[in-house]
Amino acid sequence: MTTRICLFLAPCMLLISGPVRGQETKPATPDPSLSKALDEAWPERPEWLDMYTDILQGSQLGPNDGWFRRALAQVGFDWASTKTRYDRDNDGKVTRGEFSGSDADFARLDRDHDKALTEADFDFSANALAPSPGASLFYRVDRDGNGKVTREELDAFLKQNDSGGLGYLSLSDLQEAFRPPPSTLSAPRPGGPSKDVLVRALFRQELGSLQAGPKLGEKAPDFTLKTNDGKREVTLSKLVGPKPVVLVFGNFTCGPFRSQAGNVEKLYSLYRDRATFVMVYVREAHPKDGWHMDSNDRVGVSLAQPRTYDERVSVAQTCGAKLALSFPMLVDTIDDTVGGPYSGMPSRLYLIDGAGKVAYKSGRGPFGFKPAQLEQSLILLLNQKPAPTNSAQK
Repeated sequence: MTTRICLFLAPCMLLISGPVRGQETKPATPDPSLSKALDEAWPERPEWLDMYTDILQGSQLGPNDGWFRRALAQVGFDWASTKTRYDRDNDGKVTRGEFSGSDADFARLDRDHDKALTEADFDFSANALAPSPGASLFYRVDRDGNGKVTREELDAFLKQNDSGGLGYLSLSDLQEAFRPPPSTLSAPRPGGPSKDVLVRALFRQELGSLQAGPKLGEKAPDFTLKTNDGKREVTLSKLVGPKPVVLVFGNFTCGPFRSQAGNVEKLYSLYRDRATFVMVYVREAHPKDGWHMDSNDRVGVSLAQPRTYDERVSVAQTCGAKLALSFPMLVDTIDDTVGGPYSGMPSRLYLIDGAGKVAYKSGRGPFGFKPAQLEQSLILLLNQKPAPTNSAQK
């Protein structure tokens, strides 16, 4: 225990000896030797200790920092189990003829569209915020920040970047549209939030719950919460059984959660008849009185952390209207009686099977919030039962 206490207090000296408050600093890279020491001395330590240690070292909390190193997705339906079940000829792939489910399910599982399920289709190693051409286009076009690109937004993007006003975009137009500003190429990056802002956000549970949440295979903790319109109460245990339950945790000031709203809504539209979807609205990630984000201001999302349940309900209703989610939204209590035990802040995904146990648990948001990975587990869970022989399923 003495060793653990010393390891806990050692990074505090970094905070004391670090730059004065308000002084601009460059993001630091956490010392891997300290993480290794923690692993060796206290392998079962709470996840928040990794976050606290890295904050005090000056980390800006990237996908490989803090608890993101440990709080990875827990998947019951991985490639190994899928191969064992379906790969009858042991050739290292699952063909359509070997898969007992529908054409539609097989097509969704075949992420690389090569007409077979392979290990590559089960690779979700890239973090949810990893840059890509598609992501660059999405963030440029989704002008209202609601996670959905509409025809109107596409038209506005075309008009804005159509240099000749001819009704189409040329290669040069798109190259110009996505050219990085000169300042980002040469100027040093400004310092991010200060250590004291991040420490406060951590222990207010705005960065995430201080608890780790239920593990894969464990019984999902029961709860009862009211819907955001206050008209009814929903109890998890009463939903469990007939269909798998998808739990979606999120909040309005988490920009990455808003950007995923369209992905979650599409999953609901695809599987609403086969699974029950419920969102739990949790504590704000980036309130204006916490780790404030300028990107929120640009889309009109600027609010203080709710201090009462009624205030949280009001923000949840605004979020529901903005994101236009079709499935029920429940509002967590102001003391986080659900978001805390489920480790639902700032965003997270769970799949609950018919026995009420966790069949999939995403990594911590925002980096581990991956609707496509949840979809894969949902499809394979649904196909655990004998496949229907009705030709309509083919």
